[in-house]
Amino acid sequence: MLDLLKDLWSFMKVRKKFWLAPIFLVLVLLGALIVLSQGSAVAPFIYTLF
Repeated sequence: MLDLLKDLWSFMKVRKKFWLAPIFLVLVLLGALIVLSQGSAVAPFIYTLF
């Protein structure tokens, strides 16, 4: 997993594609939110956000 992040960062640095960083960050945060809320009591409140 760490190698993937290093490769991604080097790609963005070499190709000057720093605008991709917020997109990846939002995708990771949404994925973590889905995984963490799947079995919790907070799930109904998260579903109202979408």
